[in-house]
Amino acid sequence: MLHALGLVIPTGIAYLLTTFILSPIQAQNNSMNQSAQTEQQSTTGPAQTITLGAGCFWCVEAVFENLKGVHSAVSGYMGGSIKNPSYREVCTGRTGHAEVVQVQYDPAILSTATLLEVFFATHDPTTLNRQGADAGTQYRSAIFFHSDAQEQEAKDAINRASSDWHNAIVTEVAAASEFYKAEDYHQAYYELNGEAPYCRAVILPKMKKLNTGFQHLLKMQ
Repeated sequence: MLHALGLVIPTGIAYLLTTFILSPIQAQNNSMNQSAQTEQQSTTGPAQTITLGAGCFWCVEAVFENLKGVHSAVSGYMGGSIKNPSYREVCTGRTGHAEVVQVQYDPAILSTATLLEVFFATHDPTTLNRQGADAGTQYRSAIFFHSDAQEQEAKDAINRASSDWHNAIVTEVAAASEFYKAEDYHQAYYELNGEAPYCRAVILPKMKKLNTGFQHLLKMQ
């Protein structure tokens, strides 16, 4: 830089002048980078996990994987008495497992309260061990919480949703236990099989309700 100004200065002095000129600029750049990193960290918190049962997990997964702030929605089984249950075993109703979807989400984008508002709006939490034609304990309405804060959020959400239903809410609230991921063909089922009769008859109405009542929360509008 000094040579570009037409000045010839001994190397030692040139080094000192260059350091004197550039150091404040470098320090300012470092400060700006640190501020940007701090701001990014403050707007995006650590992900949380909650596990939800609301009938067939194909339906639940289709709803939650479309919400902003949801990193993943994985179909599986929870709340039973045997290890590594298969779909066929769970369908008997004898293992005690519920069909669930484990949702990983960013609470800075999608709060737990809002997530549970969608949960109660997209299934019937007043029918014990049943959602429509799907009957059995594996289809029970359930919130499996992963923290004390989530447990309280679940109870608060039930209180808020109670006024929306004529009958009492029977949603189970329990601590999360071992989660068993369902077989691969259950994952992203609606996305891959949207034209199947079950999807059109059962899941599509839920998706229409989601698009009508919660459009502002959807990843794609």
